[in-house]
Amino acid sequence: MDRLKQMEAFVCAVDSGSLAKAARSIGITPAMLGRRVDALEKRLGTKLLHRTTRHLAVTEEGAVFVEQCKRTLDEIDVAEDLIRAGRHTAVGQLRVTAPAGFGRRHVAPHAPAFLAQHPQLQLSLDLSDRVVDLAREGFDLGVRIGSVLEPDLVAVRLARNRRVVCAAPRYLELHGVPRTLEDLGRHQCLVITPSGGQPRTWSFQNKDRTVSVHVQGRLDCNDGELLHRWAIEGLGLAWRSTWEIEAQLARGDLVTVLDEFALPDYDIRVVYPRQAHLPARVRFFIDYLRQVYATREYWRQ
Repeated sequence: MDRLKQMEAFVCAVDSGSLAKAARSIGITPAMLGRRVDALEKRLGTKLLHRTTRHLAVTEEGAVFVEQCKRTLDEIDVAEDLIRAGRHTAVGQLRVTAPAGFGRRHVAPHAPAFLAQHPQLQLSLDLSDRVVDLAREGFDLGVRIGSVLEPDLVAVRLARNRRVVCAAPRYLELHGVPRTLEDLGRHQCLVITPSGGQPRTWSFQNKDRTVSVHVQGRLDCNDGELLHRWAIEGLGLAWRSTWEIEAQLARGDLVTVLDEFALPDYDIRVVYPRQAHLPARVRFFIDYLRQVYATREYWRQ
């Protein structure tokens, strides 16, 4: 027999002063309520109520136990109310993981405004370039860029993104604008070293097929932020995602070249563990990011 039902029957009997009244308030028969109290006393190994056909009295042990039961049942009610509210209101803690560079530029800056809309919410942001196991590590959702989707996750497309070749205008004035993929061999290319997770090749779309072009230059590094800075300083060509350079493109600090060879767009997605009922805090945050990213010019080209 369910322990909570036993506790509920006992508390109701004490408050009502009658098994019959208690049974009516719960919606069961007096006999059923009596069996629940009997089962509770048997499980505890002590008498909680003295019962006659006309009188019900609480034992000393019962008086202590009924207060504990009331607190327990109240806490359960509060917990259930919180969960019900959470299906419609963003409450509690929202744990989000995102790639480090993308998270710094395009997730973290939007957190304050989102929290201002949902004052009962706390947001915890984890920035990491590894593929995080959301369920095992307790995250509500994660932002993914071009990664393989695990079968137990649900994905929602946030925006599109491209890999483009870019350079500072002064670099192109000095060294010329590459017109073909073969021209890359005559340029200084700023590359991520293999230890940074990328080979010394850039990928392009040429006549409906993907081609990899070997590139070289006098500068390479394993840090995308440093490579980004070198490109702005006019030290060479860089192969970057549009989300990384959109601000510089808008200001004219960088311009793109070889756009006709850019790879087809791949998705920036938010993923979350598959579940029957998606918490409101997750749903609201996804909707918020979709609205923000819909305004990004270079992500829609």
